[in-house]
Amino acid sequence: MSRFADNAVRILEAAESAAESGHRPSEMTILITPEGGLRLLADSDWPLESLEAHHGAKMAYRVSQRDAIVRVEGRAGSRTCLFETVKPERAARFLLNHTPNYGMTPRLLEASQSVNA
Repeated sequence: MSRFADNAVRILEAAESAAESGHRPSEMTILITPEGGLRLLADSDWPLESLEAHHGAKMAYRVSQRDAIVRVEGRAGSRTCLFETVKPERAARFLLNHTPNYGMTPRLLEASQSVNA
């Protein structure tokens, strides 16, 4: 994975950890300069592309949270990414789903019954 995507994953993990511990942060934009410096901007409504160009950033990430979903949008030149947590109820439904992920066609069902007879 590229440094750009690695950064986005690490930012998402940190934001998830903060959310799990009860912190509800304001929307935050993280800009990374070509030299590796950081600039943090709270509640900016500028598009990431504009912030990246205006501040001469090499990479830009926006962290936001709505309800239980944490989201990280990233931009580095023409590359973009979006990572977000799964809604808790969707994850639970996926984990607790007892419906098999396969099916038996009538012919297989008949063959299985004749073998068991």
